[in-house]
Amino acid sequence: MAKERGLISPSDFAQLQKYMEYSTKKVSDVLKLFEDGEMAKYVQGDAIGYEGFQQFLKIYLEVDNVPRHLSLALFQSFKTDHCLNEANVTKDVVCLNDVSCYFSLLEGGRPEDKLEFTFKLYDTDRNGILDSSEVDKIVLQMMRVAEYLDWDVSELRPILQEMMKEIDYDGSGSVSQAEWVRAGATTVPLLVLLGLEMTLKDDGQHMWRPKRFPRPVYCNLCESSIGLGKQGLSCNLCKYTVHDQCAMKALPCEVSTYAKSRKDIGVQSHVWVRGGCESGRCDRCQKKIRIYHSLTGLHCVWCHLEIHDDCLQAVGHECDCGLLRDHILPPSSIYPSVLASGPDRKNSKTSQKTMDDLNLSASEALRIDPVPNTHPLLVFVNPKSGGKQGQRVLWKFQYILNPRQVFNLLKDGPEIGLRLFKDVPDGRILVCGGDGTVGWILETIDKANLPVLPPVAVLPLGTGNDLARCLRWGGGYEGQNLAKILKDLEMSKVVHMDRWSVEVIPQQTEEKSDPVPFQIINNYFSIGVDASIAHRFHIMREKYPEKFNSRMKNKLWYFEFATSESIFSTCKKLEESLTVEICGKPLDLSNLSLEGIAVLNIPSMHGGSNLWGDTKKPHGDIYGINQALGATAKVITDPDILKTCVPDLSDKRLEVVGLEGAIEMGQIYTKLKNAGRRLAKCSEITFHTTKTLPMQIDGEPWMQTPCTIKITHKNQMPMLMGPPPRSTNFFGFLS
Repeated sequence: MAKERGLISPSDFAQLQKYMEYSTKKVSDVLKLFEDGEMAKYVQGDAIGYEGFQQFLKIYLEVDNVPRHLSLALFQSFKTDHCLNEANVTKDVVCLNDVSCYFSLLEGGRPEDKLEFTFKLYDTDRNGILDSSEVDKIVLQMMRVAEYLDWDVSELRPILQEMMKEIDYDGSGSVSQAEWVRAGATTVPLLVLLGLEMTLKDDGQHMWRPKRFPRPVYCNLCESSIGLGKQGLSCNLCKYTVHDQCAMKALPCEVSTYAKSRKDIGVQSHVWVRGGCESGRCDRCQKKIRIYHSLTGLHCVWCHLEIHDDCLQAVGHECDCGLLRDHILPPSSIYPSVLASGPDRKNSKTSQKTMDDLNLSASEALRIDPVPNTHPLLVFVNPKSGGKQGQRVLWKFQYILNPRQVFNLLKDGPEIGLRLFKDVPDGRILVCGGDGTVGWILETIDKANLPVLPPVAVLPLGTGNDLARCLRWGGGYEGQNLAKILKDLEMSKVVHMDRWSVEVIPQQTEEKSDPVPFQIINNYFSIGVDASIAHRFHIMREKYPEKFNSRMKNKLWYFEFATSESIFSTCKKLEESLTVEICGKPLDLSNLSLEGIAVLNIPSMHGGSNLWGDTKKPHGDIYGINQALGATAKVITDPDILKTCVPDLSDKRLEVVGLEGAIEMGQIYTKLKNAGRRLAKCSEITFHTTKTLPMQIDGEPWMQTPCTIKITHKNQMPMLMGPPPRSTNFFGFLS
C-alpha cells in the first residue's frame, strides 16, 4: 500500500514533524494566500505544480529551504488521478485540497475543528453537501496520516467504512456537514488519530492513547487477542485496553480522582481492572499469571499490585498506594470543600465564596488532606520537550500518580496546579522539561505568593539541562523507569538556590536592540564571544531544527561556530567596549585580552561545560585560611584565593570568568580544556557597554545596544538535590 501511494519514509516524516513543531503557521492561513493572495499565480484549477508546492512548504513550515529530497518525496506522495480531470491542468501537479487536508490533520487543534475544516476544503460549491467520492478523498488523507503515525490502517479502514455507512443513513450518496462532524465526533479511534485532548472530568470517560504492543495483549471488551506488534487503544488512567473497533463499546473508566461522598474520605480502597499484569507474576502468591493465554489477572490502578483473580479475597479492601505512596495523593485525600465537617466546613464555605467571587476553576473547590507523613508530588510536564519524550512522560505520570497531580503545561499552564497545592503540607514539585521550563515554573512560583515554597526537582528532557546536571538529576531523560526516579526523589535533599535580578538600562541611541529574554538569572549570564556563538547557534537551530536533534550534533555545530567566530573575532578586545563594577568597585581588566565574560550562578553551561573549572586542594594551611576568607567576603579578586573557591549555588555570590577567545570556548565546551580565567566572586555586578554586543541569559541570546546592566541578588528558591551516584568497585559491583 505504501509503495502504491509513494509514501515518504519514516525518517522523512519525522523530519517533517520536527519542522511543524517549530512553525507557527496554520494551513488555513497559507491556503488563503493560494486562493486569493500572492500565491494564486501557482494554482492551476484545484492543483499546484512542484514550484507552487515548494512555496507552500516554505510558507507553512517557515523555512527558507526545505531539503530537496523531502519536498520531492512529499510532492510525489500527493500525486493522484482526480486532479487530472480538471481542465488545462498538466500532469505534474498535486491537488491543493489534498495537501491542505493532510497538513491540517497533522497540526494541533480540536478534532471537531479539523473535521469541519476538511469538509469545507472539498465542499467547493459551498452548499454544505459532499458526495461520497469527495468524502473518500478526506478518508484517504486520514489513512495516509494514520500510516505515517504507525497506526494499523487495516484495522482503521473498516472503522471508517462503518462510519461512512452510518453517515449516509438514507443511502442518498451525499453527506451534510452536520452529519460528517457528528459522526466523526462519536468515532473514538478517529478522534484519537485527530489529536483528541480530553479534559479530566471524572465522568467515566477513558483517556485513550494509541499503543503498539510488543507482547500479546487481550482486549478488555471482547477478550480476544490484539496481536503481537498490533496497535490498540489504552486508557492512560486505568490501562483498560481495547481494539480500535471496540473503543465505542468500552465499559466506563473505573478511576475516580477524588472522593465524591464522605464515606470515601480518609481510607482508600483498591480499584481493580482486569488484565494489565505486565510483570506476569502475582504479588500475593508469587506464582505466574498466565498473561499470554487470555485476559487474566487483576491490577490495582493506585498501588499497582498485580494478582490472580483467585487471590482477590486474600488481599483485602484497603489500598496503601504501594511503593510510591510517599508521592501519591489518593482519591480519598481529595474531596469537595462542601463535604468538610465542623469548623473545617465553615472555613471551606468562606474560602468557596471567595473563589466563586474570583471566578476560579472548579478544581479549586477541592480540599486536599494528604496521607500523614507523605510528600505529595505536583508534576508539571512540557509535552514538547525532548521530542516525543515529554508526551510519553505525561502519559506515564497520569497512570502512576493521581491524574490530578499531573499538569500539561502547554494546555493548563502552571497556575492551576499551584493553586490546587497551595495549602498542601510537605508538598514537592517535579518539573519535566528543559531549563526554560524550570525557569517558567520558578517565575510563576514567585508570583503565586504561596504561604510555603515547595522544593522543586527536575526531570530533564531534551538537551542542555545545565540546572538539572548541577542538581544531580542528569543531563537528559532517556526512558528510565519513572518509579526509580521517584524513589531517588525520596532520598533527595533541599538546597536553596540563589536567583538574580537583571536590569538592562539602554542608552539613547538610534540602534534597536532585540528583546531581553528574561529579567531573572537562574543559571548564568554572558557577554561577548560565548553569547555570539550561542546567538548563531540559536538562529541556525530555528532555521534548521532537524540538524540539532542530538547532543553530539549540537556539540559539533557549536565547535563549528566557535571556529568561525575565531576567524572573524567579532568580540576582540572586549575590555575596550565595556567596564565592570563588582559591589561598586571597578574590576581591573587592563592587563587582560578578553573576548567574553561569563557570570555564573551554577557551574554548568551549554550542556555540562564548567567555565569555573575544578578546584584542587593546595598543600599546607593556606587552603583553610583562604576558605575562611572566602566564606565571609562579598568580593574576592585575589587570584590565590580564587584558586581555592568552590562554586556554591546557595552562597549569594556569583562567579565571574573571563574568556580569551572562541577557540578557548570551543575547547571548554568539547572538554579539551578545563576552564576560563577566574576573575572574581561577588554579590553584585554592573556592566557599562559602549557598543552593540551579543549577550545571553540562561542560554537565550540576544543583541544588545550600548547599555548599563545591573545584576543583584533577588531571592533563593528551595530546590531538590538528587542523591549522589552510587559508586562501583573494581569488579563492577555497587558499593
